Amino acid sequence: MSKRIMVVDDSSFIWEELQYILGETEYEIVGYAKSGEEAIELYEKLQPDAVTLDIVLPGIDGIDTAKQIRSKWPDAKIIMISSLAYDDTMDEANAAGACDFIFKPFDIQQILDALEKVLS
Repeated sequence: MSKRIMVVDDSSFIWEELQYILGETEYEIVGYAKSGEEAIELYEKLQPDAVTLDIVLPGIDGIDTAKQIRSKWPDAKIIMISSLAYDDTMDEANAAGACDFIFKPFDIQQILDALEKVLS
């Protein structure tokens, strides 16, 4: 049975790249949101096994989106993916409930390792 992944990023390029990376794996992208508000709505409908979440989003940013998702669904598995490579940002992501943090640009193995880590 495939593991269900929701992608949250305002760049369709990231969604396409993740679809390519996960295409021949046990992971299936079941939803795609371009904003924090959309992500919260979609999470409620889909209840995915894991979420990849960008920090810079229109509307609610990824940190606040993670906080809201984790407050409603404490077991949510969130992987932050961002080009904001600052210690403060990583600390904020961890405090918001992120299970892992990947820097853009990422490679195939980083994505697969993070999913394995949070879903094992």
